Amino acid sequence: MRVAAIVPAYNEKERIPAVLDAIKSAKLVDEIVVVSDGSTDGTYELVSADPSVKALQLGSNRGKGGAMRAGAESTDAEVVLFLDADLIGLDGEKVDAIVRPLIEGSADMAIGIFRSGRRVTDLAQLIAPYISGQRAMWRETFVGIPRLESVRSGVETAITKYFRARNMRVRRVTLNGCTHCMKEEKLGFVRGFAGRMKMYYDIGKILLDGREFR
Repeated sequence: MRVAAIVPAYNEKERIPAVLDAIKSAKLVDEIVVVSDGSTDGTYELVSADPSVKALQLGSNRGKGGAMRAGAESTDAEVVLFLDADLIGLDGEKVDAIVRPLIEGSADMAIGIFRSGRRVTDLAQLIAPYISGQRAMWRETFVGIPRLESVRSGVETAITKYFRARNMRVRRVTLNGCTHCMKEEKLGFVRGFAGRMKMYYDIGKILLDGREFR
């Protein structure tokens, strides 16, 4: 059983190396795919120079859902593991912990949940675990979910709704000491806050409707 770690990235040149190092130290990952979602900061050039990484460059920004779809379609691995490009505190053991329930056959999807990393991100995932970008699932299932390429930041919510509607087995995996860089830290307060509101809008559309994912 092959596992592909897929990292959607938009302008993450400064943060993605730590995530790639963590994936490389994992024992259960066979392939690393980075999808540069129309990045302009040199993210693609950085990762494409790494021979251990399959780097894809999208010509325009398709949003997270589109980048995840492109990554999954570029591999034939049975299991796809999605990881955000701006994670802090990730290591190989945590990467393997997300994948293991799939390999052991105890879950159809495993979701990594932050704990003891940063209060604000811990609280966000405690209240709404469906927003976590750290998750492993069967590739065949993922590519069969409709319209994910168009939901942008609502992709994790759409995936969760799809699994719940079909009573598929979902397991949460605690990621102690793990968090991520906030939008406001990356973009400054004004642009970061605007980006956060757009993310909440995308998520809200799926929560309030999203009938195709039921």
